[in-house]
This record gives sequence, structure tokens and C-alpha cells, in this order.
Amino acid sequence: MNIFYETNIKETLRLNEEESRHAVKVLRLSAGDLLYVVDGRGGFYKCQVKTPHDKKCEVKIVEETQNYGLRDYYIHLIIAPTKNLDRIEWMFEKCVEIGINEISFIQTRYSERKEIKTVRIERIVIGAMKQSLKAFLPKINEMISWKEFLKKDYSENFKMIAHLEEGNRKLIHQIAEPKSKYAILIGPEGDFSPEEINQALEKGFVPVTLGESRLRTETAGLVACHALNIINQL
Repeated sequence: MNIFYETNIKETLRLNEEESRHAVKVLRLSAGDLLYVVDGRGGFYKCQVKTPHDKKCEVKIVEETQNYGLRDYYIHLIIAPTKNLDRIEWMFEKCVEIGINEISFIQTRYSERKEIKTVRIERIVIGAMKQSLKAFLPKINEMISWKEFLKKDYSENFKMIAHLEEGNRKLIHQIAEPKSKYAILIGPEGDFSPEEINQALEKGFVPVTLGESRLRTETAGLVACHALNIINQL
């Protein structure tokens, strides 16, 4: 199944230049061939190539499905990105394949990376969305400071912070209920500072553990995403 991404396919009936080139030059699709298009907003379209052009491939919509794969829960991952960008990009690719709705980046006291290019992340997320046959593109937020994070209001039903400090931490499945909205904080390799943990608790975030092992940041993000999906699939 060949999946393409075009935000305005229903209006333009045309693939963008990048996707047109892939369809015509790489896959060598010709008039009459079937392909599938997602718009990132839940639209899933079965299409037929009308005019195979490598810059503006025109298609005809044969079948349309809205809210394709819509889930009754919402996962928002708030994470301090690693110094090695490849690791965080790998994590998001896998999180999208498993299922995630929103991605936010924060700069904490022990953060090793001060900035991140969300355009590059979005390209990876789009590829993972198509690969895993999803029609909703996760929301990607620009990096903010911890100070800015503290000013924001989070409306999720279950707000959690995964950290390594000893204390009354529970496993995610002991706290989170199915069919809910979740926000989970994942810190940098050096963890959150004690002050940051206390400030997050004051904002209503509940401390959680991801198991007995000490995990890398990108592993922790992936484990948290997977755990919340499993809770909703049991």
C-alpha cells in the first residue's frame, strides 16, 4: 500500500512536489494506478492517479474516510531532548508508530541541548505516520524553558512526571485510567533537579516510575508512550 501525505488533497486533488516526485519518479506510478493519501487531520483517501506528473501529480478520490484511526485517548509527551539528536529522532519515529498525539520540548536545568529544529522532527514524524498507516499527524511544539513550562496550563486528566528521586512513585498503570488525556514529563540524562520536581508536583504532576532499570531519556519516552497505549488496549 503506497501512502502519501498531502494536507489539502480534497481541495487540490494534487500531490505536493515532493510526494509527486516519489510517486512518479521512484514508484513509477502511472495513470489509473491506486494510491492512498492521508492529510494529517484524520482524512484517509483512496485515490487513482489521473495525471502522473513528477511535480504536480493529479489524482481522483475514489473513496474517503474521515477520523481514520481516531482513538479515545490522548498522549502528550513533554521531554528534554538529548544532546545526540539521532537518539531523540529515533524515539519519536517509534512513538508515532506506536501512537502519540502531541510532542513538546523543554529545556531543564541539566539539559544538554538548548535548541531543536522541529521542522526536521516533523519530517520524521510524517514518515512514521505514513509507515504505520495513521492519518493524524501529532502536534509538535517548539522548545520552551522550564520557566515558560511553569506558566502553561495543562488540561490533561492525568499529569505525570517520571524521575529518579527516591520517594512515593508508582508505575504508570497504577495511576492512569483508560480513555483519558495524559501528559507525561521526561527529563534529561541528568534527571530533573529536586527543585524542578517539586515545582512540577505543585502544578499537579504526579511522580511515576518506569520500572527498576535506569533508562536513557529516549528509552524512557518510548516506554512511557508504549505503557499508556497498552493501558488503553487491554
